[in-house]
Amino acid sequence: MLKEAIYHRAGNNYAYAYDEKTLHIRLRTKKGDVDSVSLIHGDPYDWTKEGWQTSSSLMTLSGTDEYFDYYFIAIQPPYRRLRYGFEIKSGKETLIYTEKGFYEKAPFDDTAYYFCFPFLNAIDVFRAPSWVKDTVWYQIFPERFANGDTSNDPKGALLWASEEPQFNNFFGGDFQGVIDHIDHLVKLGVTGIYFTPIFKAKSNHKYDTIDYLEIDQQFGDKETFRELVKVCHENGIKVMLDAVFNHSGYYFEPFQDVLKKQEDSIYKNWFHLREFPIETEPRPNYDTFAFVADMPKLNTENPEVREYLLNVARYWVEEFDIDGWRLDVANEVDHSFWREFRTAVKSVKPEAYILGEIWHDSMSWLQGDQFDAVMNYPFTNAALDFVAKEAIDAKAFAEKMTSVLHMYPENVNEAAFNLLGSHDTKRVLTFCDENKDKMKLLFLLMLTFKGTPCIYYGDEIGMTGGMDPGCRKCMEWDEEKQDKDLFGHIQSLLSLRKEFKVLANEGEMKFLTAEGKTLAYERSKEQESVLVLINAGETVAELSVNMTEGYEKIFGHDFTGSLPPYGFSMFRKK
Repeated sequence: MLKEAIYHRAGNNYAYAYDEKTLHIRLRTKKGDVDSVSLIHGDPYDWTKEGWQTSSSLMTLSGTDEYFDYYFIAIQPPYRRLRYGFEIKSGKETLIYTEKGFYEKAPFDDTAYYFCFPFLNAIDVFRAPSWVKDTVWYQIFPERFANGDTSNDPKGALLWASEEPQFNNFFGGDFQGVIDHIDHLVKLGVTGIYFTPIFKAKSNHKYDTIDYLEIDQQFGDKETFRELVKVCHENGIKVMLDAVFNHSGYYFEPFQDVLKKQEDSIYKNWFHLREFPIETEPRPNYDTFAFVADMPKLNTENPEVREYLLNVARYWVEEFDIDGWRLDVANEVDHSFWREFRTAVKSVKPEAYILGEIWHDSMSWLQGDQFDAVMNYPFTNAALDFVAKEAIDAKAFAEKMTSVLHMYPENVNEAAFNLLGSHDTKRVLTFCDENKDKMKLLFLLMLTFKGTPCIYYGDEIGMTGGMDPGCRKCMEWDEEKQDKDLFGHIQSLLSLRKEFKVLANEGEMKFLTAEGKTLAYERSKEQESVLVLINAGETVAELSVNMTEGYEKIFGHDFTGSLPPYGFSMFRKK
């Protein structure tokens, strides 16, 4: 048994409170090295004349990635406190693993040997909004979704879709356009809209904020936005706005004051300025997003900046009843600010959703005191590599996803924001070299995976486009040019998510087989189970899946042991 590979810590994703009564405990071991793991556990104060009173409970193998096996158990300590260790068996060898190290026999003379979960305090339970589990998001880039009111078009706006998108051109998309086409979203079955920034800014993307308390006039006014939120809510659709609190725009009034008055500006401490006079070329001598001179980094450690931004966070929730914030470049802002941000937003609307844009391991933001979720780019990259690019096989995909699912607590995974494409990436169909069958498989993966999924506007009708600005084309409203078959495929998957709750994050996710281009996994909880079979290859493929009687096909191709090229099938267990 390889001791060096055995790992546990009494916190984060290895030991956490899932709800007010239940602890989740995980153990990592070397792949294929262990036969069984049992949890030795007891209340630290439960002593009799025979000694410390403990129990032993068998843990389950919850997943395997490239290097490790993961073991899991859910346990409800009667007094909400626990001391515990692990009994690990491999062949004839047995080891006891505790906080103090390894033993051949379990030491019961002192609980101090063991890992400790001191007390399950209800306030410490990670709680994302309950509604997020059932939500399917739709990302709208407002400038390019629909032009419903030409009177507010920016100067020089082009006729809708008359030209290819450029970094600096405008087509007049606005709030009225979204209101006019709300039926499209309802028909598709989405229940949440994520808007990229809507605040006053110079660019077409609006990530260069000029005024955080004003709507950009090209989208309409505040009353139109209020009406938009009202229409969305009447149609069962939540609204999430995008905020850029890492940096402002070049024309943000405090930064303009600094440019004008330099060291004499009362706003000089609102930014990270290294020297005077301020210079923008060849590289700015102040901190920015990347090295973009037009996006000066805000000093969120400054109390005045904090109060300004926290007021912004409260204002749009209080005044317009929005349901969530997506936070741009969230990993470059200090944790202290995000803790205050959460308190401010949740004080107005406890069930508001707070989503951070982070592309890497995000555990430090997901401990219940900052974000409810982050954008699940590890899922995005692995799914595209498996299906679209054919860069990895099914086994590698399953291993990568197992690793991701074990990076975070289960209640964090349930709220993860899954996506295939966005305003920052190529269009999904373009990633697939316009192979629609591949795209269907990608949406099948995303819409049956653990987490809350997001569809980028236009992907549902087969729009294409390369990296920015190509991925920001005007929405295609000519029905003759829309891919109705693709729309119907995604629409059907959304209906299945509503019908089978195990698909909407209430179920365990278990990979059953992953070989070559074929993948099988099951979402299950208690008596409900949905089985998903995928062939991501261009030839007919056999799948060895142990399907007993009682499975009924609910979607996809007929399955008699094999699937056609790019074939898929879904079954429910009766």
